[in-house]
Amino acid sequence: MNKRLTRVVAVLLAVVIVGLGSFTALQFQSMIAEDNQIELSNSFIYPTPKRLPQFKLMEQHGTPFTNADLKGKWSLFFIGYTSCPDVCPTTMAKLTAAYPELLESADLQVIFLSVDPQRDTQEKLLSYMDFFNPKFIALTGDHTQLFPLTRGLGFVYAMVGDGENYQIDHSASMALISPEGENIAIIKPKSLTPGTLPQITSQALISDIHQIIQIKNG
Repeated sequence: MNKRLTRVVAVLLAVVIVGLGSFTALQFQSMIAEDNQIELSNSFIYPTPKRLPQFKLMEQHGTPFTNADLKGKWSLFFIGYTSCPDVCPTTMAKLTAAYPELLESADLQVIFLSVDPQRDTQEKLLSYMDFFNPKFIALTGDHTQLFPLTRGLGFVYAMVGDGENYQIDHSASMALISPEGENIAIIKPKSLTPGTLPQITSQALISDIHQIIQIKNG
């Protein structure tokens, strides 16, 4: 078999494998919904929980935060940066509104993961959390720590622009982490029309998380 044909076969196999993986995931999601009589509006439950990489970050009060701090309670991760003009303040406001009812489902901590360590100082993160909800946790660290963790959470981010006024393109999704410290679901806001800001209502967020936790707890 010549090299060109080998490459073609390899590409075709990759497409088939990805397709089968997507089909299997959709089948799994359908089975969960059917067995548990649930209807998730903005969320996807992973067929197999995803282990997070080891990390050590700093929270807004200057205390180290590691994988061990995820154990024994539910965690809801969202990435962003305090200078974000749209997605971050909108999502944080929705989380603040939903938080009291989220606590009725389980012991849950909301974690804002800043991917802008250059500008998001401890003082700035503390002020940002105090504005929305002092009980929320804000984390940041070097990009060598942030990149692997964001990938493990199912997120991406990238710097855009030069100079001090750069912005950061980042995922608008949230990740739900189990009390075992594993990523079990992703919650994706939706754009109502093309080109508009992805959003999720507080009630949809509460409903999805409540149902996912119910499934996990059996």
